[in-house]
Amino acid sequence: MTKTLPKDFIFGGATAAYQAEGATNTDGKGPVAWDKYLKDNYWYTAEPASDFYHKYPVDLKLAEEYGVNGIRISIAWSRIFPTGYGKVNAKGVEFYHKLFAECHKRHVEPFVTLHHFDTPEALHSNGDFLNRENIDYFVDYAAFCFEEFPEVNYWTTFNEIGPIGDGQYLVGKFPPGIQYDLSKVFQSHHNMMVSHARAVKLYKDKGYKGEIGVVHALPTKYPLDPGNPADVRAAELEDIIHNKFILDATYLGRYSEETMEGVNHILAVNGGKLDLRDEDFVALEAAKDLNDFLGINYYMSDWMQAFDGETEIIHNGKG
Repeated sequence: MTKTLPKDFIFGGATAAYQAEGATNTDGKGPVAWDKYLKDNYWYTAEPASDFYHKYPVDLKLAEEYGVNGIRISIAWSRIFPTGYGKVNAKGVEFYHKLFAECHKRHVEPFVTLHHFDTPEALHSNGDFLNRENIDYFVDYAAFCFEEFPEVNYWTTFNEIGPIGDGQYLVGKFPPGIQYDLSKVFQSHHNMMVSHARAVKLYKDKGYKGEIGVVHALPTKYPLDPGNPADVRAAELEDIIHNKFILDATYLGRYSEETMEGVNHILAVNGGKLDLRDEDFVALEAAKDLNDFLGINYYMSDWMQAFDGETEIIHNGKG
């Protein structure tokens, strides 16, 4: 007996611009921090990746043949605005129009992400999302894309805000490779969530026909020994770092007392403070009920054990 999926079921695949396109300095694309970071620290680069920039017609033809009817794609911010703002790169705009047209021709619905780990280098070297000026640049970029690409029906603002901050400032596996700075982790998460909220509000205020949301990675956290209060507390704090802080911003428009108690404890132990402004919470509150969907990337669960003293993070990302 043959079983089929419902007609409205999206059976899709996923890509990201920097992880799939290649063509990292082709047709006017600006640099991103990963270009130099990979060259200096790893044995591989993003060139040519899977060469999606040139081979997308073949990839999408195969997708149609295999019954794939949806695909996650991200726009490379620096392919549209090579420095993150200012002059538009017409060839980059043309590429994405052609890509989306091919998607629709092949009946593969594009789910388009605005930021998938690839802030333009000019903005990254100026503080990335720790710099509040870059919130405005992101919203300007989002506004341009919403208006320029009406053929897109599904928008995602950010892919995995949590792992971006963690990778950049806690584990150090993303450029700039800083470790153990939890104040930067929380500030980065907060500022990206404000960026998300402002983009969502803009999209809805303009009355665009599509849907918009955000994709979070949400790793579940459990105490190694549920009967040990210290392990339970460790799991709670990890959950705040990786899940509750960004989920509160997404759907509460604020941070709960429980969440902020944990954040303040973490910062008291590790040092640092946050810059949380009234206008930030106005933006978060205005967008909290406007998300059309939440994308969830699930990779793993973690079992947490309490520990006192300094720890060392070792990450093997070189393959």
